[in-house]
Amino acid sequence: MKIAEIRERSDTELQELERELRERLVRLSVAKATQRLTNTAQFSQVRRDIARVKTVQHERVLGIADNASEAPATEEANS
Repeated sequence: MKIAEIRERSDTELQELERELRERLVRLSVAKATQRLTNTAQFSQVRRDIARVKTVQHERVLGIADNASEAPATEEANS
């Protein structure tokens, strides 16, 4: 999942997405334990998606700008 897709979601959608990703991580763990999992790279992908969701949630709490185009403008103003 791309960060732009995550940023388009509302706060409640992000909470739901995080819950779904955590459930998926548990299902992957069970599949690995029962030796039904063939693609172990899914673990890192799901963990990264969870981290992306949590990052966007934290940015919103801190009030950090969601738009990347705003960041260079503020840096230029400080120079």
